[in-house]
Amino acid sequence: MPAYAILGAQWGDEGKGKIIDYLSQRANIVARFSGGNNAGHTVINDMGDFSLHLVPCGVFSKSVTNVIGNGVVVDPDVLIEEMQALEKAGIDISHSLMVSERAHLIMPYHVMLDTLAENRRGKQAIGTTGKGIGPAYSDKTLRTGIRAADILDLENLKVRLESVLPYTNAILEKIYAVEPVTTESILEKAANWKNRLGSFIKPVGRYVNDVLDDGGTVVLEGAQGILLDLDHGTYPFVTSSSPTIGGAITGLAIQPRHITSVLGIFKAYNTRVGSGPFPTELFDDVGESIRTVAREFGTTTGRARRIGWFDGVLARYSNRVNGYTSAVVTRLDVLDHIDSIKVCVGYKLGTDILDEPPGGVAALEKCSPIYETLEGWDIPTAGISDLSNLPTNARVYIDRLENLIGCPIDIISTGPHRDQTIMVKDILTP
Repeated sequence: MPAYAILGAQWGDEGKGKIIDYLSQRANIVARFSGGNNAGHTVINDMGDFSLHLVPCGVFSKSVTNVIGNGVVVDPDVLIEEMQALEKAGIDISHSLMVSERAHLIMPYHVMLDTLAENRRGKQAIGTTGKGIGPAYSDKTLRTGIRAADILDLENLKVRLESVLPYTNAILEKIYAVEPVTTESILEKAANWKNRLGSFIKPVGRYVNDVLDDGGTVVLEGAQGILLDLDHGTYPFVTSSSPTIGGAITGLAIQPRHITSVLGIFKAYNTRVGSGPFPTELFDDVGESIRTVAREFGTTTGRARRIGWFDGVLARYSNRVNGYTSAVVTRLDVLDHIDSIKVCVGYKLGTDILDEPPGGVAALEKCSPIYETLEGWDIPTAGISDLSNLPTNARVYIDRLENLIGCPIDIISTGPHRDQTIMVKDILTP
């Protein structure tokens, strides 16, 4: 009855897609539990190169059911486009995809509101992707959201929209001075959504729990990372959902007793997209070199990612919140070309030395990193799949990260392909 949670342990973009694809080969279900198409997972395998935004990464493994949970907000148009792209690539998803009937939908007006609000913030912009994620979660909280199940009954959906749209249109017209959204235009789109997605909308929570009760293996696919969590991240520069272990439970309606392992995915360095504090950020040639070598540009937005040294303070905090049973370090090979590598082991805030990040964003912005410097390695790690072949200094670096995180590093990724992976320990063993 094991469920294995795969969580972003930093600001997202840690390489979860590759790890989930790798582990899904031995799973019955891969289930996405939070976020929306503001998150992107890159998968490179023998079938090609893929960028997924809503469909779980287990779609490339036969006999795996791919589940979009109730904690996800779904843009139906984006999901349809993604399904069509997979079908065009020869990947049959007709019987392997399920969407929770309780998942909330990103409506066209959510995308409008997201973009309009971000533009109005100007220099105080929080770095939203403009995909409508925040407004969709806001409507969920306000109890004015539209669920996937609602498009299965268009007559009832019309009644819902006639209740919801007056408030939404008042904001569009009176605050942003744009044209209102009509019920007819939404219903027209909803009819297409029902036709294309209706057969995939099912009671996901019951299905996942039944598989777990029967002894099946479920991989819980996290999106983004803990430092973007609404409660535990660098608020207000965060997302609108919970990418933590708590989000995995509520976002799929599974029982905590089923979760056997919690894997935290860490890059061998840190990156961040958008605004917000970043204590170890690099503004020199080393940072630019890492960005170029690693092609650090957002899967969803295409924006250049900010680059920094590995932050042990945030890593410890991440582990404390999520309780990792194992850590995974990705993109170790990106550091192959660097002579000396710094690791943040503490913060200095005024005269205080901190071993945990302060809760206030203003205080975190004032923190200065305390670094240790480790020697780099001159033997490439790229493509290595056997731990014994790692250069000595690379192994020293991994051991230091393990100590800072506070849990064993059981998987090391040395490249983008499935096979470029060191399995230190088989984490799928119950």
